[in-house]
Amino acid sequence: MPTAKLTRTMKPIVRSEVLPLGEYEAIRAKFRDRVVAEKKPRRVEVGEHMSVLFENRDTVLLQIQEMMRVERITRDAAIDHEITTYNDLIPTDDQLSMTLFIQIGDKQKREAMLTACAGMEDRVSIEVDGERYGAKAGEKDGADPRRTTAVQYYKVDLPPEVAERWRKGDIQRAAVVVDHPAYPHRAEMSATTRAAIGSDLAWT
Repeated sequence: MPTAKLTRTMKPIVRSEVLPLGEYEAIRAKFRDRVVAEKKPRRVEVGEHMSVLFENRDTVLLQIQEMMRVERITRDAAIDHEITTYNDLIPTDDQLSMTLFIQIGDKQKREAMLTACAGMEDRVSIEVDGERYGAKAGEKDGADPRRTTAVQYYKVDLPPEVAERWRKGDIQRAAVVVDHPAYPHRAEMSATTRAAIGSDLAWT
């Protein structure tokens, strides 16, 4: 009899986990502080103007709650839409999910960089012990091929054996790599970041 495959996929956020606005306000400070602390080791600075955040269930749930708070979303259909939208950020089995931010305060300089980095969505990868694994960008409606965007979403599918080594803490080096000619950067992950990602890969 074949052995069932062990799944380590993070479960999607469900409606019962999302608090109404009033209840969320009551616990917001503590919840937000906890998730912000979780984000810290999962964020990698990629040069001066980019950073990457590796997502998990807590970071996604925070985004849902904060979006509801900012937009004052109370209708069930609208809440369900936010849950469906943000659940796309939750990684599946042996997968990394990351949000890439292009951070330039000056609007004119930011627009110039977004134009210079057109096509960047195909030039991002994760390097693990010398091997690179391409990051697949999420599709966006109305994307302009003449420029990139300031916020980008990526998924990286790892070979099962690499994911297993990462879970066990056997990864020696890992990096975020952008090889676009307008912004070539390689950012090494710290041991703390590698451990945080490993704990997410081990989530059951």
